[in-house]
Amino acid sequence: MQFLKRTHSCGELRPSHVGERVVLNGWVHALRTFGGVTFFDLRDRTGITQILVNDSSPDTVRQLVRQLRAEFVLAVEGTVRLRENPNPRRETGLIEVLAQQITILAESEIPPFEILEHDEKPLASEELRLRYRYLDLRRPSLQRKFLVRNTLYQLAHRYFADHGFIEVETPILMKSTPEGARDFLVPSRLHKGKFYALPQSPQLYKQILMIAGFDRYMQIAKCFRDEDLRADRQPEFTQIDVEMSFITREDIFDLIEGFTATVWQEVLGIELERPFPRLQWREALERYGSDKPDLRFGLELCDLTWLGTASQLDAFRSVVAEYPDGTVAGLRAPGCASYSRKQFDELGELAKKHGAHGMAWIKWSDGGAVNSPIAKHLGDGVLEQIRSSTGARDGDAVLIVADRWERCLTVLGALRSELGRRLSLAQSDTYRFAWIVDFPLLEWDDTEQRYVARHHPFTAPAEEDIPLLQSDPLRVRAQAYDLVCNGYEIGGGSIRIHRPDLQERMLKLLGFSSEEAHRRFGFLLEALRYGAPPHGGIALGFDRWIMILAGTDNIRDVIAFPKTTSGLSLMDGAPSEVSPDQLRELGLIINDEHSS
Repeated sequence: MQFLKRTHSCGELRPSHVGERVVLNGWVHALRTFGGVTFFDLRDRTGITQILVNDSSPDTVRQLVRQLRAEFVLAVEGTVRLRENPNPRRETGLIEVLAQQITILAESEIPPFEILEHDEKPLASEELRLRYRYLDLRRPSLQRKFLVRNTLYQLAHRYFADHGFIEVETPILMKSTPEGARDFLVPSRLHKGKFYALPQSPQLYKQILMIAGFDRYMQIAKCFRDEDLRADRQPEFTQIDVEMSFITREDIFDLIEGFTATVWQEVLGIELERPFPRLQWREALERYGSDKPDLRFGLELCDLTWLGTASQLDAFRSVVAEYPDGTVAGLRAPGCASYSRKQFDELGELAKKHGAHGMAWIKWSDGGAVNSPIAKHLGDGVLEQIRSSTGARDGDAVLIVADRWERCLTVLGALRSELGRRLSLAQSDTYRFAWIVDFPLLEWDDTEQRYVARHHPFTAPAEEDIPLLQSDPLRVRAQAYDLVCNGYEIGGGSIRIHRPDLQERMLKLLGFSSEEAHRRFGFLLEALRYGAPPHGGIALGFDRWIMILAGTDNIRDVIAFPKTTSGLSLMDGAPSEVSPDQLRELGLIINDEHSS
């Protein structure tokens, strides 16, 4: 097809181009007709330019413009001129193009929703936009997020290359080594009854690359986890994967802080303060109720475990009496004395959603009067002590939860995050980073009746805690670290176990028999026997970085073709059924009870 090829993009023209003859290619964004004059906006991914058709345009142009609708694809030739009514909201808002020739390159049906320039109007439902994702991706605001994504790709390649890293691609079809999230499995046609797994991360391969002597590895890697989804999680995601040999934790921190500072400077023009603060895992939970706290606002938790003996309330007394780690803690809710009973009930339901049996509340009116369903069980002296401990003032409320230590604090952490959102406590253009360190190496799984790794089975224990592996495993700290920003975990890593005896000891502690450990991880255990250097690394959540940089709280906004929270791709209909012939080739049979 012969057509006029563009001389400029739709976001490029400025007053300096006035008088020039130009050709633009793009999509019709909007049309407006006033008498014999027609204006329409032409859009490509760089921006929007207003096109003018008036009496000085050729007859063929004036006739053709009557056929146009939104999302027609055009080639427009014309002359750049200054606008009589400038639009300061557009970068091209001082100029327009007087059309001399228009060619329709492709027609469009009426779109199922409007392609908005500034997203000021309510958007169509997300389900509809995902069904027509190729139309949703035409929105300028969404395209800008993908320009940020592209910038981060380029910065990552450049930064790590400048620091001596080499990029190595690790397999997408790998051995299933489930320990954590579920694997996505891929049946083998050539070896019926056997399966590949899609990688949850390149963890084992990058460790083997260190054993192979590659020293500094980096990869922008696709990863897959068959787990429940949420606003910041997808079944397939991207991470910046990094591993280094002959290093300590401090080397990782210095490298990643430098990368983070580079990204924030080049993408947002913001200079970050370094070094980033460090919070021990236990301190983060006790102060903020989260191992990924939003540090843009205060609202620290307050230990009220003394209520287990000082109050007559069974909910407090029984928790402290029943559990060795029974805890009562409170959170000041500034200005929330105006909340209704219904609003407190909503917060209580949120607490239950995160595992609490319930939530108590106390509020002090502007005159200091107390209102609370539990006030009669406490007495004036205890109420005043709660107020003093939490720092509550007239007009404030206090939320109280009693449970085992970690659950109590994480429930209050969820309530803290909700208050931060409701009360607009966090500035959207502020970024607060921190390293969370000294995680427990292990936790006890009541369902499986065994220890499980907090991070993964290849994380090294703190050297001084290794003797505790036998006597008190839950006290062992991991040489693990997470990078957090504004309430999100945006990176996680650890120093790895590089001694084969310690790795086998760790797997035994996790409940693996020697036979099972070698069946699942034998290739790593064997490799460790051939001289493994001390090594460690980190994986940065690429998609979450883009979320924060682009100012959105939905990961689907920054992935070109995302899945819904139920794992569906509405545009192409995945996952879908396959033919009986395909199943026979793979040696698979679908049970009738599971078929749709």
